[in-house]
Amino acid sequence: MNTTTAGAAPQTQDLGNIKRLPILISLIIGAFFSILNETLLNIAFLPLTVELGVSYPTIQWLSTGYLLVVGILVPVTALLVQWFTTRQMFLGAMVLFAIGTLVCALAPGFEMLLIGRLIQAMGTGLMLPVMMNTILVLYPPEKRGAAMGSMGLVIMFAPAIGPTLSGLILEHLDWRWLFYLVLPFAIFSIVFAAIYLKNVSTITRPKVDVLSIILSTIGFGGIVFGFSSAGKSGEFTSPEVYLSMIAGAIALTLFIWRQLRSETPMLDFRAFRFPMFAISTVLLIIAMMSMFATMMLLPIYLQGALVLSTFAAGLLLLPGSVLNGFLAPITGKLFDKFGPRALVIPGALLLFVVTFLFSRISLETTQSTLVLYHILLMVAISMIMMPTQTNGLNQLPRRYYPHGTAILNTLQQVAGAIGVALFISIMNAGQESYLADHATSLPANAAALALNTGVKQAFTVALVFAGAAVVISLFIKRTQAPVEP
Repeated sequence: MNTTTAGAAPQTQDLGNIKRLPILISLIIGAFFSILNETLLNIAFLPLTVELGVSYPTIQWLSTGYLLVVGILVPVTALLVQWFTTRQMFLGAMVLFAIGTLVCALAPGFEMLLIGRLIQAMGTGLMLPVMMNTILVLYPPEKRGAAMGSMGLVIMFAPAIGPTLSGLILEHLDWRWLFYLVLPFAIFSIVFAAIYLKNVSTITRPKVDVLSIILSTIGFGGIVFGFSSAGKSGEFTSPEVYLSMIAGAIALTLFIWRQLRSETPMLDFRAFRFPMFAISTVLLIIAMMSMFATMMLLPIYLQGALVLSTFAAGLLLLPGSVLNGFLAPITGKLFDKFGPRALVIPGALLLFVVTFLFSRISLETTQSTLVLYHILLMVAISMIMMPTQTNGLNQLPRRYYPHGTAILNTLQQVAGAIGVALFISIMNAGQESYLADHATSLPANAAALALNTGVKQAFTVALVFAGAAVVISLFIKRTQAPVEP
């Protein structure tokens, strides 16, 4: 099943005279608006069901389909970045994203809007690993923290601010402006990158293993789809959920087995032989599960239990989201100076404490207290995410860069889907249990009390993961990339 083209000699790049800052700015501009779209549309789902005449489960395909395409494409980028130059990958990703944005803005109905979202997702899926791989090539290990921190501002801040920004737009403008306002920035990113972005990657043109691509697509796609579907309903018993998960698990097992046997794997899981990379992966999965679950649970709680409007709930979560984004470059610089332990261990401890506080909330908990808890949670996430990711990637030899970045980005997408599905299902079970226990004498605010019970139970389970993060963080240590053979 291997397809080989003429084996051209690797095309290496001389990085001595390349200006790093314009390249970094190019990446930040493009990545911010592509990642922003992961959550920008979510708050518009309800009005879209009315305007487009579709059901709520149908409209959620605009989110599920987006995550699904990103989850499928990211693993393949480990191969693509070895076939195409940095400019080709980045510009191709941004052109796809811009085309998808235009299609969404002009969509006459749901079907065309979904097609536009899927095209947007193709651009985002190609963007994420290219962004990190470029930083790994451009910056030596002792300077990567600050650069990765700048990327962290994008990765953390963009999806977090999406609901608040879209709520503000939708209060005054039609939903199409969610795309009209993004399109000029996407075009500007293409023009800016065409002028300033230079090629930094090494083109090796490895063999294309078609079977591996198929197994990867079914494996990661099935798992992301299954958990995303479960996350919408909080139920794992639906055939579309467990059948897609089973198919995904089988295909993923076969995919990993094939990669480990291949001399030129599409996605090289031998990167897990490096202990700090393996530890970093587990920590990042826990951090992403915590962040995505909180981004889902808190808006539900603020609107359902505290009866706030969507826009008001978004505003309450804005301080923590903004702080999280702006802390990323700071934690990156601190990582360069002090190493990972000074940040990751306190960050994991703070995550544990804040998760415990969330597991004790009640209807009497004030809005300002919830804002404070959310801010502390976002501080903890910022102390864990970028330092952990940078430290893990620093241990990899250069030939593993495309594989390491693709693995981390893929697993973060999967972790987000798992976190949402797991904690939403726990929340729903807690609500149903409360209502069943009080069926004979339901208080006037039974719905709010039931939701409070479910959210507390979800954060109680999250506390177990936070405790695991504390234990794992104790084993982290500063790394340096080994000398290439």
